[in-house]
Amino acid sequence: MTTNSLEVAETVQPRAVAAPTLDLVIPVYNEEKDLERCVRRLHAHVRTEIPYSARITIADNASTDATMTVARRLEAELDEVRVVHLDEKGRGRALRAVWGASDATVVAYMDVDLSTDLNALMPLVAPLLSRHSDLAIGTRLSRDSRVVRGPKREFISRCYNLILRSALHARFSDAQCGFKAIRTDVARRLLPLVEDTGWFFDTELLVIAERAGLRIHEVPVDWVDDPDSTVDIVATAVADLKGVVRVGRALTTGALPVAELRAALGREPVAVSGVPRGMVGQLVRFGVVGVISTLAYALLYLGLHPVMGAQAANFVALLITAIGNTAANRAFTFGVRGAQGAAKHQLQGLVVFGLGLLLTSGSLFVLHSAVPGAPKHVELAVLVIANLVATLIRFIGLRFVFRHAPAETAAQADSPS
Repeated sequence: MTTNSLEVAETVQPRAVAAPTLDLVIPVYNEEKDLERCVRRLHAHVRTEIPYSARITIADNASTDATMTVARRLEAELDEVRVVHLDEKGRGRALRAVWGASDATVVAYMDVDLSTDLNALMPLVAPLLSRHSDLAIGTRLSRDSRVVRGPKREFISRCYNLILRSALHARFSDAQCGFKAIRTDVARRLLPLVEDTGWFFDTELLVIAERAGLRIHEVPVDWVDDPDSTVDIVATAVADLKGVVRVGRALTTGALPVAELRAALGREPVAVSGVPRGMVGQLVRFGVVGVISTLAYALLYLGLHPVMGAQAANFVALLITAIGNTAANRAFTFGVRGAQGAAKHQLQGLVVFGLGLLLTSGSLFVLHSAVPGAPKHVELAVLVIANLVATLIRFIGLRFVFRHAPAETAAQADSPS
């Protein structure tokens, strides 16, 4: 968190009243027309439908119209309403400041237009209050959700979530629905790691939470698009894509201390008796790399065989794929990032390659001794079988080579998909 953000957060102080169970935050910027209707509707719902003490916090981030005047009037009239003013714009900045200083057990936020049906509020916060989950989000992309919005927004939303799944391996379904909640103790751990102060704040928070092993509860919502929304879709999309690149880079380089956060939160994966930690996920990823390597090996072998002969083609194809296989397993299977130790790992990987070469070359020798002039497809079949046997040896060998892999890699691999 930046120094400016800390200064903002320190100015946000709740009233001197008993700490509420829920703190429902409404971030606003120039919402003088909709603010009163929204707050009164939410206030009535909380009074009649929520069996917990709750506070509504209007977080005004640098409005230039009469939003603050309306907010102060509501604060004076309704006991459960308070107002916080920030001098800088940014929904993420407002949420980070208010959530970080809140004395409630659970903090939440919703868009001022109340596009989400408020009947989803209790299902959103209940798993957090019971401590079953750490965060909760409304999702418009569930089969059980009922959504009214134009095809353009629907297309953009689904494309954005596809990007998150592809680039950041996110498993949550709807990053940008303006209806979320988080346990305050968890928020205090995550907020210092979230850099974005705008619309990407939600996504960054969720990605970090997921990588830290936190449980994210999803609630299908009824949602009606606000036709008068002033959000610039293009500018927001560009900012979000920049955020995806930044967070992806931070995760790849280790700039985000996910392992430390996971340990601090006590979210290490449950150990399975007799199975070394992280092996299940490593086996899955090793298998993916192995399939790709085997296909590459087969193509290289078939292409080189007419020129070099069986033994030489096997050697060259195996050497090339072994180098690529070691690099891929280093980063993807065992989570070792950066250039440090790369040369050493490749040398150790070549030792493992030597064992595979010995096994495959020996298989070719036995085949040619038993069946002189064996056709190429028979040679390839024998080599593939030999490579499958060598794969087990290779996995054990590479697991030893990369035995100091970061803890978060094993943890992520064994978390549920």
